[in-house]
Amino acid sequence: MSETVPNTLQYRFDGPQEAPILVLGPSLGTTWHMWDRQIPALTEQWRVLRFDLPGHGGAPAHATDSVAELAARLLVTLDGLGVQRFGYAGCALGGAVGAELALRHPDRIASLALIAASPRFGTADEFRQRGVIVRTNGLDPIARTAPERWFTPGFAAAQPAITEWAVQMVRTTDPGCYIAACEALATFDVRSELGRIEVPTLVLVGSEDQVTGPAQARTLVAGIPDARLAVVPGASHLAPVEAPVAVTDLLAHHFSTAWQLPPDISTTGQFAIPPSPVKPVLVPPPAAPVAEIAPPRDPQPQVADASDAHQAGSKVRREVLGDAHVDRALAEADEFSEDFQNFLTRYAWGEIWNRPGLDRRTRSCVTLTALVAGGHVDELAVHLRAALRNGLTPLEIKEVLLQAAVYCGIPAANSAFKVAQKVIREETTPEK
Repeated sequence: MSETVPNTLQYRFDGPQEAPILVLGPSLGTTWHMWDRQIPALTEQWRVLRFDLPGHGGAPAHATDSVAELAARLLVTLDGLGVQRFGYAGCALGGAVGAELALRHPDRIASLALIAASPRFGTADEFRQRGVIVRTNGLDPIARTAPERWFTPGFAAAQPAITEWAVQMVRTTDPGCYIAACEALATFDVRSELGRIEVPTLVLVGSEDQVTGPAQARTLVAGIPDARLAVVPGASHLAPVEAPVAVTDLLAHHFSTAWQLPPDISTTGQFAIPPSPVKPVLVPPPAAPVAEIAPPRDPQPQVADASDAHQAGSKVRREVLGDAHVDRALAEADEFSEDFQNFLTRYAWGEIWNRPGLDRRTRSCVTLTALVAGGHVDELAVHLRAALRNGLTPLEIKEVLLQAAVYCGIPAANSAFKVAQKVIREETTPEK
């Protein structure tokens, strides 16, 4: 077990000490126990290191909202253990960490497996909305629906003990760390960089995965030069739990046959991997690039001025207001109004919202108060949603509006409360 230093991760080792290192990364809301059923077979050939995400499985709650930072913490942990080169398999968020390692630290990765992974996980709005729900209602709504996301209905019905284990695993996660991990997934996007992953890669997906399914897996295979696709029939998102034998066999075969050695290391010694008798069920790579599978990038405003302020403003505007709102505003702009949209992006978001003097929570408080004072009810709903995204709770928003009632007037606050009541109900009610 590991330590409480903020820049390291909680981990455990299994397997013989002299064997090559294989690192297994978990998905959001799970612990290293999601790999329990792979351990007996994998430790016959490898020394397996499993790690927990911050605040998961009793790990210290040192939250981080960046996949790059999670990868950096893993490397610090491995450096402290004297591990320089290793194989890596990660599920979902753990897969994002693996892609990050392969892109930024290719010398450390001997072979890679991405399970239930994607070069971009849904939309930023979806994950930030999940963060709003957790901040308002706690993790119970997310925990209760976890089996629906992770397992096929038949498996969940037939395995009630595993289903309850999944619920409790999410329920015991630190909420702040879960929200931060959602933000990490919201900002993760390596679609344009897949061609730079040079390590041999297995992309593994359950055929019934409704979260990151076969379409996302094929996007990875189309973009990564040395990648193969394996589809596990009848399995959903958490395939290592639902189909342990198939997943274990595929991982054992991949890491036995695709372990890439650095040029100065012979095929004997600590990186020598014995051949495996397992015959994987692999889907051949497409005969021609299938670039059309890759989801389109977020539309960017067509502007003549590509200044740093405009680029920074576009990023902040999307993070605060959400992609859907910004896309809609830009789509509605025409020749008459596009200059105004560019002005908003460059000045309001690139220069003012991006200043370091106040954090986004505080700027949301100021903005809500100003909108109440000016009677700008139409804009208020937009910035109430932004305030929830920026970390304000409904109780804190209520206090802002009560304070505004004293200084801005009862009628203005009355209108604001009506708008806020509707927005908060819509944004914080978990989906059934």
